[in-house]
Amino acid sequence: MAPAQMSVLFFLQLFAIVAAARGVGWLARRLLGQPQVVGEMIAGVVLGPSLLGLLAPGVQEWLFPREMRGLLYAIAQLGVGLYMFIVGLGFRADHFRASARSAAAVSLSGMVAPFLVAAAIAPWLRTVPGLFSAQLTPVQATLFLGACIAITAFPMLARIIHERGLSDTPLGTLSLSSGAIDDAGAWTVLAIVLATFGDGPAVAVKAIGGAIVFAVVVLGLGPRLLAPLGRRGARTGRVSHGDLGVALMLFLLAAFAMDAVGMHAVFGGFLLGVVMPRGAFADGLRQQLEPVTVLLLLPVFFTFSGLNTQLALIADPALLAVALAIFAASVLAKGGACWAAARLTGQDNATALGIGALMNARGLMELIIINIGLQRGIIGPALFAILVMMAILTTLIASPLFELAYGRRARARGDLAALDGAQA
Repeated sequence: MAPAQMSVLFFLQLFAIVAAARGVGWLARRLLGQPQVVGEMIAGVVLGPSLLGLLAPGVQEWLFPREMRGLLYAIAQLGVGLYMFIVGLGFRADHFRASARSAAAVSLSGMVAPFLVAAAIAPWLRTVPGLFSAQLTPVQATLFLGACIAITAFPMLARIIHERGLSDTPLGTLSLSSGAIDDAGAWTVLAIVLATFGDGPAVAVKAIGGAIVFAVVVLGLGPRLLAPLGRRGARTGRVSHGDLGVALMLFLLAAFAMDAVGMHAVFGGFLLGVVMPRGAFADGLRQQLEPVTVLLLLPVFFTFSGLNTQLALIADPALLAVALAIFAASVLAKGGACWAAARLTGQDNATALGIGALMNARGLMELIIINIGLQRGIIGPALFAILVMMAILTTLIASPLFELAYGRRARARGDLAALDGAQA
């Protein structure tokens, strides 16, 4: 395909992606009471072979030809990385310090229980043809499945927390903190699986060591080096184009660094956002970056994942049983462990249930991990489709379960703002 042809088709693809994301997102809000982002996840599947490809395979293949997948992948990584940078800008370090003990306990429990469940069901799953690579050992299969069950969709969790009015609450920060630790642990396990799957131990050492060095440098030196940007923002009350350019260049370097060592761009973006000066500077960055990131770039990632999802594969009764077993195990292991840990660290029952519900949202980070697994040949298309459905369903139930366990009573007490009509 010539560059001129790619350009023409690229703009049409973006139109279709944005239109589907806004349309399905609106339906998710109005009919299901779900956050916009959940509808955007479903829209990605709608544009893939599971629906558009089923109803009009010729149109789907023409609109999203394989020659364009590389370009969509790069745009998707930019979108999810920038979104995590914006999430970092709103991260409350004071709440994190106040809830560090609970966050560590919740995240550790939310990882140990899923890996125990994975160890129990992985031997059975390895007997089902086409789920795991034939070259994968039992330990590798357990580690990969455990990472998929243990992961919390940190960007998705942030969107849900924002849309539910929890951004500045201790519960919201505790959930975000626990989700961040969970995701770091899951990525560490993924690095180990990739290393033992044929890339060698250097991959795991490079990923883990590089991430630690990056975090120490950014968290240790970042606040002092970036302080002049905050002072300028406070003095002028806005973010100049020059300072916006500096912030974007730093983000791109951070995303490159984490991608280069084998973690993911999202961690570079998030850590940089955490150390950015607060006040007028952070507010200005969010105002300028959030609209394009959320409305245009992030839906590209959901579509890229949807293009690799074939839900028709789950129609097989044997695979449907596998899908139900993985879904049930994922919800009970993750939600139950996080609830128990929150209770043991002093949270009341309603708060603990709310945390357990929120931590079960796996959407975005789950999609990232299973995309890597599919591209590297660790899992097959059938298990990929099952895990996509698990990611969507666990994210779908997160908000209703949270409202049932905590949100409604907290809003009645006045602890949380009322939801608007579309979300009520």
